[in-house]
Amino acid sequence: MGDVLNADLAHWLIQASYFLAAILFISGLKKMSHPTTARGGVIWAGLGMLVATLITYLEPGMNNYMLMTVAIFVGGVLAWWSGKRVAMTDMPQMIALYNGMGGGSAAAIAAVELLRVLTGAGLTHEAVAARELAVLGALIGTIAFSGSLIAFAKLQGWMRKVYRFKGQQVFNGLVFVALIYLGVMLATSDFSLAQFTAFFVLALLFGVLMTVPIGGADMPVVISLYNALTGLAVGVEGFVLQNPAMMIAGIVVGSAGTLLTQLMAKAMNRPLSNVLFAGFGTGDDGGSSSEVSGSMKAIDAADAAITMAYAEKVVIVPGYGMAVAQAQHKIWELTQLLRSKGVKVLFAIHPVAGRMPGHMNVLLAEAGVPYDLIEDLEDINSQFPNTDVALVIGANDVVNPAARKDTSSPIYGMPILDADKARNVFVVKRGQGTGFSGIENLLFFEDNTRMCYGDAQEVAQKLIQGVKSL
Repeated sequence: MGDVLNADLAHWLIQASYFLAAILFISGLKKMSHPTTARGGVIWAGLGMLVATLITYLEPGMNNYMLMTVAIFVGGVLAWWSGKRVAMTDMPQMIALYNGMGGGSAAAIAAVELLRVLTGAGLTHEAVAARELAVLGALIGTIAFSGSLIAFAKLQGWMRKVYRFKGQQVFNGLVFVALIYLGVMLATSDFSLAQFTAFFVLALLFGVLMTVPIGGADMPVVISLYNALTGLAVGVEGFVLQNPAMMIAGIVVGSAGTLLTQLMAKAMNRPLSNVLFAGFGTGDDGGSSSEVSGSMKAIDAADAAITMAYAEKVVIVPGYGMAVAQAQHKIWELTQLLRSKGVKVLFAIHPVAGRMPGHMNVLLAEAGVPYDLIEDLEDINSQFPNTDVALVIGANDVVNPAARKDTSSPIYGMPILDADKARNVFVVKRGQGTGFSGIENLLFFEDNTRMCYGDAQEVAQKLIQGVKSL
């Protein structure tokens, strides 16, 4: 009788803990939707994961407690150490890497379950549905794993080239067909170790082939997509293991990632298929073929500072160049100086600015910029015509008027920040190159635009000195 009561109590405790974890996951995600509550949201979701992890020790039939504990300890220490050390500029590639680890973990779970089928110790022919889900999770998780690693390499600068070859779409299609064939065999019939191995090798290869042709400028969308795929893979494997925490966490991450991917693609006015498949085998790196008239006109930081100090309204448009130079703290110091002189200063953020969703918001928050000074594209664009100075720091495509004016441009039709409509535009840029995406920016050649060349942090310091000297 006592054993039955203990078993019932353990079952009740496990289910209650999973329910609590689900509430914490969903509440945490909700709080992450707003910058002022995002930190608390991360903590809530982290507590949910802690609850779900600890309660696993009480699952019936669980063993290898020492191995589980060592793995959790080692992984936790490595994550804490790397999280504390990573620079904010490197956060996109860390997210891509950790996202890949999630997909790889889901694929590893599926691999173990399928190997148990192979040895006759696990899912049987009678459990075809569970085997199908295991194969589906293995496919999605493996692709997300290898694809995320390639995204990491591109963002880290280890792989700068966009690799394309003739007939790439056809080749990728054949690889995917072979994957489906092997997947069906693994899910519904007897299979050999060679077929099992070939399935995972091809899935890894497909993730690489899917990502290497995509340019670095599209990485925010790619990271978001692989995040969604990882969540889906985890959710699917949760159904295989009948683990509610994995189901809920995977479904929440997968649905949120899918929505974010759609929003990112919409912000670029491009269908997701265009991001993933455009230009395959053409050798086109995405540059505009139109000729640019006019020339870039330079301005000294001291002169730009004078104009800004006597302006009524300044809008700052941050981009990845600010992140690379780690200039966000200097820009906030400049903002405080201008505000002390009665200048109204706002920050304009484009949804795809930087190398990951929300990258610029995170950088500005780190520097202490109040959220009420940060405006989204839809809210700020109507204000540019009444803006005295638009200060563009390391941004390119998100302020390129070619999106409105040049029908031959790859970004034509993409919603942009209308910085060119300000009375004066100062662009902080290292040199005269076309930037990360390789597209010429018409803004740099406008009559009201002046180029302030140099490292963003150095230029910001000169602007600060210029304002202080008045």
